[in-house]
Amino acid sequence: MGRQITISCFRFNPNIPGDKPRMQDYKLEEYEGMTLFIALNDIREKLDPTLIFDFVCRAAICGSCAMLINGRPRLACKTMTRNLPSHFTVMPLPVFKLIGDLSVDTGKWFRDLQMRTEAWIHTTKKFDFNALEVRMDNKIAEEIYEPERCVECGCCVACCITANIRDDFMGATGINRVCRFIIDPRDERSDAEYFEVVGDEGGTFGCVGLMACDDMCPMELPLQENLAFVRRKMAGAGLKLTFPGVKL
Repeated sequence: MGRQITISCFRFNPNIPGDKPRMQDYKLEEYEGMTLFIALNDIREKLDPTLIFDFVCRAAICGSCAMLINGRPRLACKTMTRNLPSHFTVMPLPVFKLIGDLSVDTGKWFRDLQMRTEAWIHTTKKFDFNALEVRMDNKIAEEIYEPERCVECGCCVACCITANIRDDFMGATGINRVCRFIIDPRDERSDAEYFEVVGDEGGTFGCVGLMACDDMCPMELPLQENLAFVRRKMAGAGLKLTFPGVKL
């Protein structure tokens, strides 16, 4: 017989007139291999079918089940209940629009981010459907793959002090996305063009360097390292735009 755990969940459905934010406790018996994802499903299936939360893959690939678990942004499917105290809290991620209870709308936020960063290959080359795929050096391919591992869960955004203060800050995930295209040799944008996208306080210069994004990323991406790379690039582009002819 496992220990008894109490999960205190944030409850509020903005679509129900008169509903008010509150915390609601649920008691469960813990069993071997239980994740918070499993626990929340047990609550919804056995105790309260009205509890709202998101999930898709249960394998830390989709990023849908991100939430504040005892005050820290994590993925519910990667969080074992045995590593949590017997009584803990679960709340929705800040920054994003609340749908209800533990569910937030990360989709619109990330869709807007993709458009803002123009997250696609910019090239003047005409695509030939009949041509063989162009080979890429393994080292470059691996460098591109690293930032591509982002599952867009929003944990880095939720724990970012700047993102919690500024609506226009693209966060570590946005800068990570730009980093991926700067590395890609198929993208023909210049540093000056990237500067127009990310070279301001809403982009790479808005970070205050608390490194919470690095600490909270469930995929353990080197977000601060990628930020530093992009910031150096943008600092150089900014100097060249301000002082034409300067050599760096």
